[in-house]
Amino acid sequence: MRTIVLTTGGTIEKVYSEQEGSVVNAAQKIGRYLKQLRLPDRDVEVIPVSNKDSLEMTAEDRAELARKIAEIVGRCDGCPIVITHGTDTMTETGRYLQRAFPQPGVPIILTGAMRPLGFEGSDGLQNLTESLLAARLLAPGVYIVFHGQVFAADRTRKDREAGTFVAAEPD
Repeated sequence: MRTIVLTTGGTIEKVYSEQEGSVVNAAQKIGRYLKQLRLPDRDVEVIPVSNKDSLEMTAEDRAELARKIAEIVGRCDGCPIVITHGTDTMTETGRYLQRAFPQPGVPIILTGAMRPLGFEGSDGLQNLTESLLAARLLAPGVYIVFHGQVFAADRTRKDREAGTFVAAEPD
């Protein structure tokens, strides 16, 4: 089974920049981490869309993401889609995609991390792995998969104090 992973940046892909003295979106690393997983019956295709902090995402970025999804759905019948995304605006993008694809035909899953992949205590690989499993099990729709939980994109919010996503009433 083929799964498409679209990368948009966010904390999950941040690296420490000695020059800037902070973490930045400078390199795409999802593919490298996927190679560490044992996925014997899974063909995973990684497609970079952007590489930025989600607070910098624009309406144009979300429209480009929707165009990529439409292209994938058109060429890869039945391929679930996992999107790595920054957590600050993940729910906004999820709601945008729900409006753009009210009946997507496949699961579309957004995930990310509170700490970058490769950093001690990172939750990125856990969330990515859980998203790949959820892509096999969920009915078509737009979801957020994070810390062992699955939420409809319009029924969750980021809880900054708890450092995770929690259930919420739809907008």
